[in-house]
Amino acid sequence: MRQLTYAQAIREATDLCMEDNPRVYVIGEGVPDPKGIFGTTLGLQSKYGPERVMDMPLSEAAMTGVIIGSALTGWRPILTHQRSDFAVISMNQIVNDAAKWHYMFGGQATVPIVIRMVVGRGWGQGAQHAQSLQAWFAHVPGLKVVMPVTPHDAKGLLIASVEDNNPVVFIEHRWLHQIHGDVPEGMYRVPLGEARIARPGRDLTIAAMSYMTLEALRAAERLSSAGVEAEVIDIRTLKPLDIDLIVDSVRRTGRLIAADTSWRTASMSSEIVARVVEEAFTALKAPPRIVALPDSPSPSSPGLARYYYPRAIDIVRAAGGMLHLSEEIVDEPEDLEPTLLDVPDRSFTGPF
Repeated sequence: MRQLTYAQAIREATDLCMEDNPRVYVIGEGVPDPKGIFGTTLGLQSKYGPERVMDMPLSEAAMTGVIIGSALTGWRPILTHQRSDFAVISMNQIVNDAAKWHYMFGGQATVPIVIRMVVGRGWGQGAQHAQSLQAWFAHVPGLKVVMPVTPHDAKGLLIASVEDNNPVVFIEHRWLHQIHGDVPEGMYRVPLGEARIARPGRDLTIAAMSYMTLEALRAAERLSSAGVEAEVIDIRTLKPLDIDLIVDSVRRTGRLIAADTSWRTASMSSEIVARVVEEAFTALKAPPRIVALPDSPSPSSPGLARYYYPRAIDIVRAAGGMLHLSEEIVDEPEDLEPTLLDVPDRSFTGPF
């Protein structure tokens, strides 16, 4: 199987969808720029022309209205935001228009749009450029919300999202764009609404989303040294949520940690815990735990980021409290350089 980066997988999925359907077009701030939205749109304008791959003015609300109108007339647009924070300006169009037209027209109209958003941290992006707002969108009936973590799923879920007749919010964590993974050639789909077991286990369920799935896998590896086998679930689609897979896992393990990239209050992680308690309370051997951001705006300082963003060790500590593990297992590892607290590795460079 060939290896692609996450960004290359998204670009390939976009290319295949545009090649397959002339009604698919891409629009967004910076789409034709030399960096091509972290490399995800590179070369598409030269291949398909400026009428199908285009920049847009700094008027997110107006342009979202334009793409909704085009979708209602048969187009299938992919709107790209370099930050989820920028989509906030167009919330009225997304929540009151895109999410509602199918219902309000009695099923006679569809809004097949994909809105790509980038979340996550790095280089001190701070309070207005590093927010993970997925719970906002998952709260709204009529919207589907996707957060892939592997290159394989990024390609398959994007193709499925473009072909879906509902508006889909497709969220990418910026620390994932350069990870590598096996990606098949050609068109394939990963169904929306299906989670996957990223690592099987018997003692603990860790339900994680987006980048936190990688931290969960690191935590599971550390826990295995103490004889604890954690099952890691990559949620993949937040709306519709595959709660059945999570509940089935908790019924086997008896314990749950929900790992989120966003704040814990009114979050997807708190929703997962609530649903598991509602459906599998008697199977729980310990109270569920949430590993998420504290209820504070995102800091710009790498020093503050060290204590703000959860990592694998925080998942390990949560597990340690549930399973009464030794202090040796839950102690802070000393192998992380201070310079890497705000970036995943040294290859992660600016400006975006």
